[in-house]
Amino acid sequence: MLEGLAVDAITRVTNVSHAGRRLLTAVDARKDAGSSPTRIVGHRLARHLLDAGDQVRVLAEPGLPAGWPDGVEVVEGSITRPLECAEAFEGVDGVFLAGAVPATVRDALEVARGAGVRRIVVLSSHGPEYEEAYPPETWFWLAIERAVESSGMEWTHIRPSAVMGAVIEGTYPATGSDWPDTIKGERAVREAFLDTGHYPFIHEDDLAAVAAAALRADDHVGAVVEAVGPPISTRSRVASIARAIGCDIAAVEVPPDHSRESWRRRGWPDSGIDVTLYALQEYGERLAELTRWTLDQRPAVREIIGRPLRGFDEWAAENAHLFR
Repeated sequence: MLEGLAVDAITRVTNVSHAGRRLLTAVDARKDAGSSPTRIVGHRLARHLLDAGDQVRVLAEPGLPAGWPDGVEVVEGSITRPLECAEAFEGVDGVFLAGAVPATVRDALEVARGAGVRRIVVLSSHGPEYEEAYPPETWFWLAIERAVESSGMEWTHIRPSAVMGAVIEGTYPATGSDWPDTIKGERAVREAFLDTGHYPFIHEDDLAAVAAAALRADDHVGAVVEAVGPPISTRSRVASIARAIGCDIAAVEVPPDHSRESWRRRGWPDSGIDVTLYALQEYGERLAELTRWTLDQRPAVREIIGRPLRGFDEWAAENAHLFR
């Protein structure tokens, strides 16, 4: 909750499309800057869609087919190699496109269009607005968005902030990625910008609810949805986890180079590390301005999902077992 800031009235989307079969794609965890945890978000999205009466099919990379809700049809394959699994698109009305890559996204869209898919909802990133300043051959997220826009199908781009559950799957951002180990082993956190750093996070269930609305309702066709949560301080995240597990956690600030080396040892690429450190510092220094930017986004996440956003305290309580 952000004290002292007005919260607009919550509205619900009412222009809902008919029930249908939705295809969700899930890939192995990626540490590249801006990558969201597709498996965790996909699990939540599948539940939302099933509860709404939809049929759900998942195209999941090897190793990911387990643990989906009852009633989900799972096809093993990769959205990065769509020509090998074209049958997954048959009979599908809408696709939640997560984990696509520029090299093969047009193949995926050709297969989808040929199968009669009507709508594509892209799990994008906050990166496209920055990529526009660089040559098209360097684009990643923007290349995917532009390909979808020119596909001839209805589209919505969801650009989320960092996902709280990224630590579960091991995806971007690097901040907090080693906490399950250090909190369980030492009851300690060592991280750069501990006192001043902030990072915007959204609960995976809130992000999934936005995706469900984009797949099922017509309100967001042709729109970019900034699915962003409020900036949260690093120290407050540690405090939330400490309350959830009922134990004190020693929080020690270290120089950025210390965090960089620690994250490198855990397999993080420099691109993901650079963006993480930059964002921690930038949000800390421009907290009021960037918080206001988050609150000013329309449609707001709370308007799309019809309820307040879930906070980090709630997430920590749900996932306390990770840190015990």
